Amino acid sequence: MFFVEQYLDHKQKDNKPKIAIVLHRPSGGMGYLGSFLQQSGFALDIYCPILGQKLPDTLEHHAGVVILGGPMSVNDRDAYISEEIDWISLSLKENKPFLGICLGAQMLARNLGGCVEARRDGYVEVGWYPLQVMPQGETMMDWPKVVYHFHNEGIYDLPKDVILLATGQTYPVQAFCYGDKAWGLQFHPELTRMMIRNLVMHLAKNLTQKGVQPAFMHFEGYSMYGQTLHKWFKNALQRIFGASSAFYTEVESHN
Repeated sequence: MFFVEQYLDHKQKDNKPKIAIVLHRPSGGMGYLGSFLQQSGFALDIYCPILGQKLPDTLEHHAGVVILGGPMSVNDRDAYISEEIDWISLSLKENKPFLGICLGAQMLARNLGGCVEARRDGYVEVGWYPLQVMPQGETMMDWPKVVYHFHNEGIYDLPKDVILLATGQTYPVQAFCYGDKAWGLQFHPELTRMMIRNLVMHLAKNLTQKGVQPAFMHFEGYSMYGQTLHKWFKNALQRIFGASSAFYTEVESHN
């Protein structure tokens, strides 16, 4: 709660272009997402529907939207879940850059008519897994070879007008885009080492599903692939949201 209030207080004092960020775990933080967006000249406008915070009625004063992950499911019957899924239509209608990560990607897929469900054989993705980039994904940007996952449901049956950018062995949809503004990532490029540690300590030890990697593989994987994944994420954010005029003004002032 303190984390959210801290940023709510900060955003009232900042005149930079705002990115609306929807959190589902107030104490979980944003990882590299927040710092990378701030480095590009954006302010962070935080919302947490699970705390009863209302999402904006218009995005006229926002430069884009990010919906992050969380332990809940798009199939949960909580009112805020369905309201948030419907709210994504506002971003699409107003043609704002949009990024959904893990649960956020699943919400975007559901909004567009896709299906989100667990595998019937019980396999999940919890740990580091290879990413298989599709030809259309390769034309858009370079991609990391291995990415970090923490989810037990996946996306299926994307509508025909949605472009599949990357797939994987366990779940078929790893990255996709709708038009040139809305993007979904099933994996977590934003997590820091400490965030992964907290996930493993508090959640992974309780998971017994097939496919869960042992704790040491989470940390070894971070040492091997983390830096590359974060570098890619920073570039991907600039691809999706660009850089604000405040960023260029600050750069010019230092030249």
